Amino acid sequence: MSDDRPVRVWTRYVAIGDSFTEGLVDEDPDAPGVFVGWADRLAEHLDAVAASAGKPFAYANLAIRGRLLADVVGPQLDAALAQGPDLVSIVGGGNDILRPSVDLTEVADRLEAAVVQARAAGADVLLATPTDPRDAGLLSALRTRQAVHTANVLTIAGRHGAYVLNQWGMAWLRDWRMWGVDRIHPNPEAHRRLALEAMAALGLPVPAAEGDAWRDPLPPREAEERWTAISGHAHWLVEYAGPWVRRRLRGESSGDTVTAKRPVLRPLNER
Repeated sequence: MSDDRPVRVWTRYVAIGDSFTEGLVDEDPDAPGVFVGWADRLAEHLDAVAASAGKPFAYANLAIRGRLLADVVGPQLDAALAQGPDLVSIVGGGNDILRPSVDLTEVADRLEAAVVQARAAGADVLLATPTDPRDAGLLSALRTRQAVHTANVLTIAGRHGAYVLNQWGMAWLRDWRMWGVDRIHPNPEAHRRLALEAMAALGLPVPAAEGDAWRDPLPPREAEERWTAISGHAHWLVEYAGPWVRRRLRGESSGDTVTAKRPVLRPLNER
């Protein structure tokens, strides 16, 4: 969709969303307890593009783990647009889809209203589809919901001139080695690749040093022994699935005590 657009130089990028955009589980080696993620990595690339054009660049990330779409396109979007961005990434709805009952039409309507609001404020918008969970074990049950949400995201983008990070079409993301131990969030290598995919989606050149290998699948892996696989599933149920279910039963979220890591637009070298 971006093929017929001129190359843009963005100087004020704000990312809003949930844990995916916050960057779980891509830990910052220089700041324990802080995560990097695809949006932070994309900001570094956008900073380089702006610098090459002789322009300053500022970045904010308001995403918080566990947030539902109502928060992402409500308080987060309002705080983002108040800062006058020229690019906003809006990625939400994933936590809504995980709920036992969800109205996907309502999710799409809220997302579309957010895109309209951002575009009216003068910002370009980057959306993202969910991944295809067909090979994701228990999570494969979500495939129908994810497919509908993907179609809705692509439709919304087409209507309003938004850019799309189309994870559904990324075959390399279906490899479990691209995911963290929680089996829900991309690992650092996947976040690195997703940032490059976002660059391509925005119609920007991917740094030459990356070559084309960032879209290649990983080498074939050795078959896992049955007992090892069973043990891994059991560990995941105890350490990750169980706590998630307990939080839902108590009406809690993993982000209840978390605040945005970069709430204000500022240069990348300013923490």
